[in-house]
Amino acid sequence: MHKAAIFVDVQNIYYTTKQTFSRSFNYRHFWHSIAKDYDIVEAIAFAIDKGDEQQMKFQSALKHIGFEVKLKPFIQRADGSAKGDWDVGITIDVLESAPHVDIIILLSGDGDFDRLLTKVRHEYNCKTIVFGVLNLTANSLINASSEFVDIDQSWLQ
Repeated sequence: MHKAAIFVDVQNIYYTTKQTFSRSFNYRHFWHSIAKDYDIVEAIAFAIDKGDEQQMKFQSALKHIGFEVKLKPFIQRADGSAKGDWDVGITIDVLESAPHVDIIILLSGDGDFDRLLTKVRHEYNCKTIVFGVLNLTANSLINASSEFVDIDQSWLQ
């Protein structure tokens, strides 16, 4: 069985599924689906910590499923804008994992990851699978992946 590492851009998946379907992604269903075909050797969910009870329950559920949850504090700027970006953290962890696995699975629609996936495919010969909501996933990310899985109703709670 091929070894896989999973990396989840939690905020991206949350907002794209809510915007498109008004529903949440079903991480338990996702995990069971992936575990049928691959040996999951690493699974990290990157999230923003606002410190509210609902989020803490969600993060606990992710841990129970099998994800390591990495948190970054939510930063509210004086001008009202917010910051909470995991792009660099996800990139570093993917690059550290790629030499040890056969497949990198990324849950995100963020086109900033297109060069990362291209590098992982060419330098480490890893298959790259992207899960994202089709109409909210950058074409450059879809094109950079070995395989794209459209998050549709079947992946939702």
